[in-house]
Amino acid sequence: MRLVLASTSAYRRMLLERLCIPFETARPEVDETPLPGEAPDATANRLALEKALAVAARHDDALVIGSDQVAHIGPEVFGKPGTVERARAQLRRMSGQTVVFHTALAVVNTRTGARLVDSVPTEVRFRTLTEDEIVRYVDKEMPLDCAGSAKSEGLGITLLDALSGDDPTALVGLPLIALSRMLREQGLQLP
Repeated sequence: MRLVLASTSAYRRMLLERLCIPFETARPEVDETPLPGEAPDATANRLALEKALAVAARHDDALVIGSDQVAHIGPEVFGKPGTVERARAQLRRMSGQTVVFHTALAVVNTRTGARLVDSVPTEVRFRTLTEDEIVRYVDKEMPLDCAGSAKSEGLGITLLDALSGDDPTALVGLPLIALSRMLREQGLQLP
């Protein structure tokens, strides 16, 4: 069976390459707007599955991987900022706070119809940041395509006091421990 990553994210592609298995990528055309009253973890789970299903509809005999991440403090959600000013505003809001990053994962088997979904939360405690630190960080790393405006795999690690979660790859965008388990359940040999 082919393995297809339902994402054009460079971060997810680099993570999946760590498993040393051939795969292709495909862009999922999915509206990422949260539903009214939808909890952040439910949004991440729904979008991961919708992304996998959107790509699965175009690929026969494949295992399709979808993933999505939602960062939040309570009900307040932080998406991809898209602009420098929004990235700075997000970091100001998260300064000194604990932010939960729910990284959801879905695997759809187009041969059997199996659908597996899991979510891996990571608690991230941001240290208290000065305005100068926020400006310098955003200018240096330009984290405009990352939920929560910080790349823990890069310079963003300097903004943090602590991380707590079951899988360090979840925070980057693709929880490889859960993914490896799901792929083995679908008959893929790892390692």
